[in-house]
Amino acid sequence: MKKISVVVPCYNEENSIERLYTVISEMFKKELKAYDYELILADDFSKDRTREIIARICSEDKHVKAVFNMANFGFSRNVFSALQEMTGDAAFLVFGDMQDPPQLLPEFVKKWEEGKKVVIGQKIASKENAIMTFMRKRYYGLIRKLSDKPQIEEFNGYGLYDKKFIDIMRDIDDVQPYLKTVVSEYASDYGVVYYTHQRSVRGKSNFNFYRNYDFAMEGITSSTKKLLRIATFLGAGLGVFSVIYSIYVFIMKIVSPEMFPEGTASIMIGVYLIGSAQLFFIGILGEYMLSVNVRTMKKPRVVVDRKINFDDKEDNSDNEK
Repeated sequence: MKKISVVVPCYNEENSIERLYTVISEMFKKELKAYDYELILADDFSKDRTREIIARICSEDKHVKAVFNMANFGFSRNVFSALQEMTGDAAFLVFGDMQDPPQLLPEFVKKWEEGKKVVIGQKIASKENAIMTFMRKRYYGLIRKLSDKPQIEEFNGYGLYDKKFIDIMRDIDDVQPYLKTVVSEYASDYGVVYYTHQRSVRGKSNFNFYRNYDFAMEGITSSTKKLLRIATFLGAGLGVFSVIYSIYVFIMKIVSPEMFPEGTASIMIGVYLIGSAQLFFIGILGEYMLSVNVRTMKKPRVVVDRKINFDDKEDNSDNEK
């Protein structure tokens, strides 16, 4: 019997986690009876009663497993690490607020059984705030123009991942991995399930402006170097312009001294030269920082404080991922 690992990264889900558990467990009792399953709830240091509720569910149902992080390590790191806790033949990633409907799991499984190692959920409509929908579309347009490789639009990680793909993820030694870029790079032949993005069951999204901005910048910096190159080229271009302009100012100062009051010409030349040099070397510095960052960051992705319903040796123990 094949086993499906349902992986749920959690943060402040006290209003939705029990409902999600009910939906998942009922689905395996009715529509997916041919499969064994585990439900892994990976909590990223929630501030509400989420952990208390998860611990109670674990005590009542051994299909449910818990991973409690020692601190809040952020959305991307928690997602990536939670997927690697899977022990099944495939992992279904869904989020605790149920904006991405867990009820579509049978459709994902069907495409997986047809041979797709990765099956993603792609939004075709959304019931969320109209402003957020507009901003997200503009963001995807920017990513499309800047990215070095084609990126998957309207995809947030919601999907089904074969164990072989999870093994690829385990080999990625990156403390701040970005799942969307990993899928784009290593799973080009993916299946797609289209869906409508729902309103958050918890009532209020955990993603405020700052967290959305942080997530967006992760996507840009992990998928493209073009912004750094633009800064370098712009600095070089301004440097050439400032040299030409300096020669022009110098000549005009000799030919028509009255055009520039005393001291003005030297100030203008100095400002242009220093500004262009700064832009140029900021771009170069960015290139070096990118290279050093990739090579030297070896700290653990997350630190786990406690596990429940894994094997006995792991329960209540400290672990690093």
